[in-house]
Amino acid sequence: MTAQTSQSVTDLIHAMAKNSRVAARQLATLSGAQKNLALNKIADALLANQPRLIAENQKDLDQAQKDGLAPPLIARLALPEKKIAAMAQGLREIALQVDPVGQTIEAYDRPNGLRIEKRRVPLGVVAIIFESRPNVTADAAGICLKSGNACILRGGKEAIHSNLAIAAIIKEGLKAAAIDEHAVQLVETTDRAAVVAMATAEGLIDLIIPRGGEGLIRAVVEAATIPVIKHYNGICHVYLDKSADPDMAVKIAVSAKVDGVALCNTEECLLVHKDLAPKVLPRIAAAFREKKVEMRADPRIIGLLQDAKLAKEEDYGKEFLDFIIAIKSVNSIDEAIEHITRYGSQHTDAIVTSDLAAARKFTTEVDSASVMVNCSTRFADGGEYGLGAEIGISTDKLHARGPMGAADLCTYKYVVLGNGHIRT
Repeated sequence: MTAQTSQSVTDLIHAMAKNSRVAARQLATLSGAQKNLALNKIADALLANQPRLIAENQKDLDQAQKDGLAPPLIARLALPEKKIAAMAQGLREIALQVDPVGQTIEAYDRPNGLRIEKRRVPLGVVAIIFESRPNVTADAAGICLKSGNACILRGGKEAIHSNLAIAAIIKEGLKAAAIDEHAVQLVETTDRAAVVAMATAEGLIDLIIPRGGEGLIRAVVEAATIPVIKHYNGICHVYLDKSADPDMAVKIAVSAKVDGVALCNTEECLLVHKDLAPKVLPRIAAAFREKKVEMRADPRIIGLLQDAKLAKEEDYGKEFLDFIIAIKSVNSIDEAIEHITRYGSQHTDAIVTSDLAAARKFTTEVDSASVMVNCSTRFADGGEYGLGAEIGISTDKLHARGPMGAADLCTYKYVVLGNGHIRT
């Protein structure tokens, strides 16, 4: 790529960001009813344009097949009617939520009579970079609208036709609600120079959120001169405690792996207390064999897992995003927590137990964005948390953590009310 070409991409991103800042000023003043109208108009438009969306998505699927994309990634790329319906429903659920903008987080009076109010306000312009999943286009647009932020979206080249179609439909919904069409913009070039241009747009873009593989996220973090919210990977664990109900343990251990194998909240490592292992591992192994899941296990339990391979050190702490799982026996809950601390990614980890003290210990000591008790890691999702959708999942601790909804795309300002007060 020539320097001139890089500069032209940077100029494009900067022009888009300037338009976004204008739109952001309008969005910050809109009532909740106006934003909800836009969300419902977009949902209506998505459903009315299903044949168009499916046709454009098929172009991406055909190209993915030609490029030899892995089956789990093709599944993420697909946009069938039920996924389009889910996109529309997600937008309607966002519309039903309380408007976070303008909420008073706290308020108090000082001894001198000053009134101090801490109010939630939009960030301004948010950039989202994502791969494979075209439904993110609608989810991100919806959450940004609800939180009063303009957004610039940059999807992966493998979903370009799908994303362009969804973005065009979003603009139709914005127009129907009399909102600046620059409130939601899609970067139409797949040139990687756009990623760097977005990540370095100081003064124009307030926050960037990369969603995708670890390579993409690290590239954004290394280039960025603006704030980044991210998670590098989802190395999620399920720990089956010695007191776990065997039927529940088997159900959760299997489901957390096979129900969405290419997603970041998928179980990648199963930890089993040594006392429970003989009761559950043969059943879990049978279910995994049926689903064609490759098992990589430690020497102590490999005999309980027919056809399992011996695990290597690098199998622990690895995000497979495939029908592969690491399995390890542990002597205690302390050993399980130590393993998660060493190999986990602070995304989502679960315990299956009937011991309340064990559950409390696990939720207190496991330092992850989501900690589950007696349920699958696959519930770590904005929609499942009642957020309607999610802008992403953060394993950071500032300023948001876990699945991020509209309120997480807000900051706050102090409003101070006086009556002629001066400081002497």
